Amino acid sequence: MEHTYQYSWIISFLTLLVPMLIGTGLLVFPASTKKLRRIWAFPSVLFLSIVMVFSTYLFIQQINSSSIYQYVWSWTINNDFSLEFGHLIDPLTSILLILISTIGILVLVYSDSYMSHDQGYLKFFVYMSFFNTSMLGLVTSCNLIQIYIFWELVGMCSYLLIGFWFTRPVVSNACQKAFVTNRVGDFGLLLGILGLYWITGSFEFQDLFEIFNNLIYNNQISFFFVTLCAFLLFSGGIAKSAQFPLHVWLPDAMEGPTPISALIHAATMVAAGIFLVARLLPLFVVIPYIMKLIALIGIITVLLGATLALAQKDIKKSLAYSTMSQLGYTMLALGMGSYRAALFHLITHAYSKALLFLGSGSIIHSMEGVVGYSPDKSQNMVLMGGLTKHVPITKMAFFLGTLSLCGIPPLACFWSKDEILNDSWSYSPIFAIIAFSAAGLTAFYMFRVYLLTFEGHLNVNFQNYSGKKNSAFYSISVWGKEGPKMLKKKIPLLPLLTKNNNERASFFFKKTYQVDGTVRKKVCPFITINHFGTKIIFSYPHESDNNMLFTMLILVLFILFIGAIGIPFNQFNQEGMNLDILSKLLIPSLSLLHQNKSVDWYEFVRNATFSVSIAYFGILIASSLYKPVYSSLQNLKFLNSAVKKGSKRILKDKIINVIYDWSYNRGYIDVFYTISLTEGIRRLAKLTHFFDRRVIDGITNGVGFTSFFAGEGIKYVGGGRISYYLLLYLFYVLIFLLISYF
Repeated sequence: MEHTYQYSWIISFLTLLVPMLIGTGLLVFPASTKKLRRIWAFPSVLFLSIVMVFSTYLFIQQINSSSIYQYVWSWTINNDFSLEFGHLIDPLTSILLILISTIGILVLVYSDSYMSHDQGYLKFFVYMSFFNTSMLGLVTSCNLIQIYIFWELVGMCSYLLIGFWFTRPVVSNACQKAFVTNRVGDFGLLLGILGLYWITGSFEFQDLFEIFNNLIYNNQISFFFVTLCAFLLFSGGIAKSAQFPLHVWLPDAMEGPTPISALIHAATMVAAGIFLVARLLPLFVVIPYIMKLIALIGIITVLLGATLALAQKDIKKSLAYSTMSQLGYTMLALGMGSYRAALFHLITHAYSKALLFLGSGSIIHSMEGVVGYSPDKSQNMVLMGGLTKHVPITKMAFFLGTLSLCGIPPLACFWSKDEILNDSWSYSPIFAIIAFSAAGLTAFYMFRVYLLTFEGHLNVNFQNYSGKKNSAFYSISVWGKEGPKMLKKKIPLLPLLTKNNNERASFFFKKTYQVDGTVRKKVCPFITINHFGTKIIFSYPHESDNNMLFTMLILVLFILFIGAIGIPFNQFNQEGMNLDILSKLLIPSLSLLHQNKSVDWYEFVRNATFSVSIAYFGILIASSLYKPVYSSLQNLKFLNSAVKKGSKRILKDKIINVIYDWSYNRGYIDVFYTISLTEGIRRLAKLTHFFDRRVIDGITNGVGFTSFFAGEGIKYVGGGRISYYLLLYLFYVLIFLLISYF
């Protein structure tokens, strides 16, 4: 086993071979490399699969032995300063390695199909492989300096991947926003690392924890300075994991390709902040104020993310705010000291959210084929609906992912979220009430997403609908309820012509609808794509190809069975405590944090009943408010009573409107940042620019102009005649004598 650990360093660098090979191919054989670009997906998946197998072996070894292995080598030595690099394998590392490698492989397989028609296919896989390298290096780092190096590499990869389609202004703005926001947290992290080194004189985790705890217990260091350093370290986790108030970058990051959203901004990169806090928890746990702050930030993020997801139209942004809320649960658990529950929820949420994002990518992939759909419309849930018959496998996978995130047993997130909810009661009743309320909101907004996307046959353009009989409305399934039957008959393409909003058109069957011309000009049920020399005919909307469906089905298996690692199966430790696989793995860490506890099944069932009831209540409310509306004139009264803006299918109520506006406008936090920071900095820059030009440059230029005009004036005084100079001299002497006399 020791021999195996010695070669664990290859985990961090094996995936780096992919961008090196692609770069070499582009330099030596550019034409062949671009022509055979689909081949490069194979080494990307192969190398990460080797990492997964190796990580799985180490994971099993960790369960059996609960040992911690660290290997370091000196990078530089100068007098008393020594900087060492290496790798650390412990339970936390082994969990993250499995998480990164498994989800990474599935996303790469998914991306091979999703990005197959993109011109930046090779660039995409280079970025993805480099991100995997950075993330694997981050979780295996053995000291703070090494963590910071890979931390910045992860941020760089995030910037490149979010801005992958940088030619679109909204995308370039999104990647810049993510970069700047994360720089705030990263700068705090750097200051915290330097402050901690000044206190302890070490970057190594084990030495650092031991020295730090001794200084605290012996009261040999300023408690205020220690708390400040700990807060600065925590600020890095706040930004990277999109916790309040540095969460504003996450929804905008959804402008990147959907596989990026699944891998980086739902499953792994945002988990880097959670990993950092979990890694440094032995340091935070001796500072009560920091632990309370972590819990407070977590519960605020839980509630804020849940409320902001209530009224979003973009399917990916709804899932992004859901990610923010669920990571808030994880941060709350860490702040409460529930180390095991936090890591458990990190695992279950990663697989569930990866499934939901890949499912949303499958939906977007099918909707983008509809002629007249732009990228923003293909992600707008208001323009969806009735997709059940067209994407049945995607619908099934998305439905199970939704149930898991809602906390419905026996799916994955039920076991982890319920444990956090139970622990919150003993920590703070107020926090528990907020956490349970957010669980109900989670069920509400997730089923809102599901119902708006898959159910029903009619959706309303609320912005154009005025309640008049001749108002334009369109079927969300413009291919029609009878569409699939007609497609089988291969009826020739009849374009839909809509010169105005009130013109009626036929959709290959007798039933007609009024169509909003500003949304869809025409419908093309068949489209031919030149797929690398092979012409493939698709009908839209259509189910995704086998690669994309395969990854979603594998993730379905994960969310069905991954919860088993946290369920006790009559395995007892030496103290007679009932342990599950996860607790057995985390024995060293739990012992360090004094968190070993037995399972009270009666209390678990009682609390689970309460939490599941709240989830079902949220589902019931969502089902009643977002029930399918069918294409019948009898529904016009219902449509007229709906609120005009967006997708609010709820009765007019001032309180509901306030909540909707708060959610749709992102809690006005972005507006506040724009006014206070962006505009404030611009005003300060303009004021500084004015002061520099008018005052600083004005003084300098004034001296120059004064000298110039003085010289110009003086040159006319002299005419080159000595008698004239003597006369002036006598005149000045006379004036001087007169002044002296008086």
